[in-house]
Amino acid sequence: MLTALVAGVTGLTGCTETSGPGTTTDAKAGGSTAVPAQPGKYRYLPAPCKAADAKRLRAMLPADESLTTGQREQLYTGTADASYDADRRVGCRWTAQTPSETRLLSIGFERVVSYDRATASDDDKARQVYVRRLTDAHLPFPGASATPSSASTTAPTAPTASAAAPSAPPSQGGSPGASTSGGASPTPTAPPELGSRVLEGLGNEGYIEDKLSPAGTTAPQSRTVRTVFRTSNVIVTIEYSVQPAQPGVVPSSVETQGQVRQLAQALVERFNE
Repeated sequence: MLTALVAGVTGLTGCTETSGPGTTTDAKAGGSTAVPAQPGKYRYLPAPCKAADAKRLRAMLPADESLTTGQREQLYTGTADASYDADRRVGCRWTAQTPSETRLLSIGFERVVSYDRATASDDDKARQVYVRRLTDAHLPFPGASATPSSASTTAPTAPTASAAAPSAPPSQGGSPGASTSGGASPTPTAPPELGSRVLEGLGNEGYIEDKLSPAGTTAPQSRTVRTVFRTSNVIVTIEYSVQPAQPGVVPSSVETQGQVRQLAQALVERFNE
């Protein structure tokens, strides 16, 4: 009987093996246990209404001179978006009105969580969310070859009015330059339009959208610039809109995009602190 018991213990000892550190092989399961991915870098989200410094807010949202000190403080305090889970999604909005224009600014943070880290990490899930946003914006995926129609969205451009329109044919009996030799003023240069494109060096990945409303005889043209970028498992969205009060005034693409990109870079640095 003693011999049989020793043999049984020896047989049980041989049923389990370790194939290396961190991996355990189960003879019944016939495979190794996968180690789940680590959670994302960020566990909490910053307060969106305090994400931008006061100096930057005053530059992007000039207040009307008639406002009192209390009204100015309320303007730059912002209005927080309703949120049922402040650890997952938060946002804040500001509105500044003057006789000449209205400016709107919003900042949103979304923390992405993978509910199955055995198959995808929080960063993987966040990248999937970012790619969907990029696709909805109709921008090329980073690294994809640009087609002639989309090449202008991958790098800043500054077209002029003369370059955007086909050249007029020369008049009969005259040289191509005859039409401007009589002292006529040259064709005015249109303001640069930077357009929508993928950005480099903004967080892990990012892009910017630039939309100008159609021109009308009575309706003024408004410009809305939106940038979206990912830093680890957080998606950041900034939207900035400039709406002139009078028609014929076109908000600058260079200035509007520049302000949004400066704010975006400041938020990246804040997340990296």
